[in-house]
Amino acid sequence: MTAKKATSKGKKQGKKKTAVNEPMHQPEWLPESLLETQDETAASDLPPSFHDPFIRKPGVLAIVALALGLLFDFLFWDQVVGVNFAIFITIVIFGGILWLTWEGKRPRASSLWLLLPFLFFDVFSFIRNEPLTRSLSFVGILFSTGVLASTYIGGRWMEYGLSDYLSKYFLLIANVLSGGISLAADTRKYQLESDSAKPQIPVWALLRGLLIALPIVACFASLLAAGDVVFNQKLQDFFDFEDLGEFIWRSFTVLFWAYIIVGVFRHAALHSRDNELIREGKSAVKPFLGFTETAVILACVSGLFLIFVVIQFQYFFGGQTNIGVEGYTYSQYARRGFNELVTVAFLSLVLILGLSSVTRRETDQQKRTYSWLSAFLVALVLVILISAYQRISLAIDWHGYSRLRLYPRIFLIWLALLLVAVIVLEIIRKERYFAFAAVVASVGFAVTLTLFNVDAAIVKYNIPRVLNGKWINVGHLASLSTDAVPVLVDEFLSKKYALSDHEKIGAALTCYLHFMPEEVDEDWQSFNLSQRRAEDALQRIEPALQEYGINDEKWPVRARTPGGSLYDCRYYGYEE
Repeated sequence: MTAKKATSKGKKQGKKKTAVNEPMHQPEWLPESLLETQDETAASDLPPSFHDPFIRKPGVLAIVALALGLLFDFLFWDQVVGVNFAIFITIVIFGGILWLTWEGKRPRASSLWLLLPFLFFDVFSFIRNEPLTRSLSFVGILFSTGVLASTYIGGRWMEYGLSDYLSKYFLLIANVLSGGISLAADTRKYQLESDSAKPQIPVWALLRGLLIALPIVACFASLLAAGDVVFNQKLQDFFDFEDLGEFIWRSFTVLFWAYIIVGVFRHAALHSRDNELIREGKSAVKPFLGFTETAVILACVSGLFLIFVVIQFQYFFGGQTNIGVEGYTYSQYARRGFNELVTVAFLSLVLILGLSSVTRRETDQQKRTYSWLSAFLVALVLVILISAYQRISLAIDWHGYSRLRLYPRIFLIWLALLLVAVIVLEIIRKERYFAFAAVVASVGFAVTLTLFNVDAAIVKYNIPRVLNGKWINVGHLASLSTDAVPVLVDEFLSKKYALSDHEKIGAALTCYLHFMPEEVDEDWQSFNLSQRRAEDALQRIEPALQEYGINDEKWPVRARTPGGSLYDCRYYGYEE
């Protein structure tokens, strides 16, 4: 009876142990050696090269990088930035993914989500021409590329904190700078640790030999050329020394970008596992501030904001009748108030995040109290942002759209969404995703600005305002990017405007036509869709602009209308 109980107990313990330690159900009657073999097989679904601390085929990586360097030379030499940038970076990204997969380094599925913002900004980098929109496209491309290279295998980029982003980018820069040197070390490691009996091609030895041989051969060639006129002539015809400087510079550019690409690819292969993140399970700064002190700080700031909000309600309902207090003009009120209120909102966000990191919250009650105090503060900040939004709206109603009014108007919306996201994450105790929320808000702002088409929106909004008694700022319209030209042409062809307003629109288009190059001899590498659409639109109405003229004998350049009016082709002041 005792033996049966022991046997039964042993079986139960064995079943319990199997359930805990075995990831898959295994029959208990299998031999232990077979069980170990099956465990190893189940755990080794990745190729052996996945775990290598070095590149298995460094020669192939060098060839791939050199090919991409030559592609850079082909796309960018003697060209301006256009579709060539989008083509180059796309080939680099997908070429890198193919090479890494061939090397045995598979991407995590969550890492591939980064391709969505990358492709969006990649396409719009040659569709838009407005300065900030295009700059944000390039920043978005480089940011998503850098994060992809840093989280390619691990895929935990959504959990990154601010310190993780900084450390990952510093590590990426360090590996890019040392990429070529480290690749040579990979070659030696692989040759030493590889069990393959196949002979390896000594790529790096060949390259070193070529570098050493070049000056020696050049020395002997110069001596032979000096001793024989015919040989000297043949040598000059072959090398064409007039283009030698260009050849040297282009070769250096190819090698430079190949070196950079080697560093990025090698970093993605060996340093993107995300095994451990900073602040994982603990705070980067040990909490040192007591809960009482923090509660007092939040209560005092909230009290101040509450008083301000109560006073602000008269402006929400009073509107223009309350402007002009203390000698402020309509525009000064809107502009001055906006800057300070946005600063207050941003500093409030910093305050909430900072206190969240340094405050000791030892009980659940303290955690809940802190969360609700922060939520109340954020609610007041949102009201302040509404006040700021109304102020910038007042300026738009009076003066119309401009870049300096549209940028902050869109920014305010995403700042408000970020504040809401931060407080929600605080309440549900997911503070680790603060940085991810900030990244989403930043990308959202850039995407919104890109889709909004800022310069085209300025033309669409400002010109029809003349029907309500407003005026057209010709210099402002003529200072926009080529994104505005197609819409400006549509307004010029419209019959709903008075002759004087029609001539102002024609003056702005005359300025664009004057500064547009007469013959565009750029190759396809420099193609920009905004530029092309502007050229086509101007060619369509060029006969209608024959009566307009340009006075460019002295600065500033001015457009002359058929009625004899002169308008500056550039706007240099701050629009009130």
